[in-house]
Amino acid sequence: MTVKFTLCFQHRDFVVIDKPEGVSVHKDNEAEGLTTQLARQLGLSQVWLVHRLDKVTSGLLIFALNAETAARFGVMFAEHRVQKTYWALAQGKPKKKQGQIKGDMQKARNGAWKLCHSLDNPAITHFHSHSLEPHLRHYILQPKTGKTHQLRVAMKSLGCPILGDSLYGGSEADRVYLHAYQLEFDYLGEKICIVCPPTRGDLWQKVC
Repeated sequence: MTVKFTLCFQHRDFVVIDKPEGVSVHKDNEAEGLTTQLARQLGLSQVWLVHRLDKVTSGLLIFALNAETAARFGVMFAEHRVQKTYWALAQGKPKKKQGQIKGDMQKARNGAWKLCHSLDNPAITHFHSHSLEPHLRHYILQPKTGKTHQLRVAMKSLGCPILGDSLYGGSEADRVYLHAYQLEFDYLGEKICIVCPPTRGDLWQKVC
């Protein structure tokens, strides 16, 4: 299935798209992967994926337009110089409305991960939240590390798995309510802040 991607930001060296939920950054079983489709949409021979989002997650995703820029972003992400902010929705009430979730992550069953009490190489997430209505809460999540499924595991550890995230015990919904909302970084001396509110999912209208 070919997708027409929304361009949220265009620069001579990179573009930022709003990745729809349900679209994998890997080729999976599709005839064409996301990078191939985006390159064709832009009329280019190649684009470079410089970070990742889970298939179930929507929102901001950066693609370099040349190898040098891809390498530059690789260093920026490795050094945690790209500040990421996500939105999530969940039911229930956490033990604390804001704070930090920190711990090592280990593989669990069925492709899931779990948070441990050890701190050898911990995943670190800052969060704060507020109530939208009874049994529905909006979370603003800022990962300080980049572990696989980090935010989904963090939310489960709060006792409030993300709505629609069946892998981690979330209640049934029309999608997994996790969205990459904002990116902030300095690129060659230029301060860049990109914001992309979610558009797909009935419950987001309670936030936006």
